[in-house]
Amino acid sequence: MYFCRRGTIKHTFKKMDIAAIIKERRARLGLSQQDLAEFAEVGIATVKDIERGKGNPSLHTLQKIMTVLGLEMIIQTKETGYMDDNLDAK
Repeated sequence: MYFCRRGTIKHTFKKMDIAAIIKERRARLGLSQQDLAEFAEVGIATVKDIERGKGNPSLHTLQKIMTVLGLEMIIQTKETGYMDDNLDAK
């Protein structure tokens, strides 16, 4: 499960949501795709693919882009009950 924190708001998102968040934030900051690619030190094709919801960027690449955009990504373990029950039994 991924969370993108904007100020105090947490937003659970999926792959297409990531694209929309990155594109919206980039536009709000007045950055072109080329600007974002250069600042994040990633290829322009990577930025374009991410914004279209295509490709499979690494977490490192997403982190670099999100840092430039002033966003934070948090990865959190999903509680299923199964693993929690097994851990408690040990």
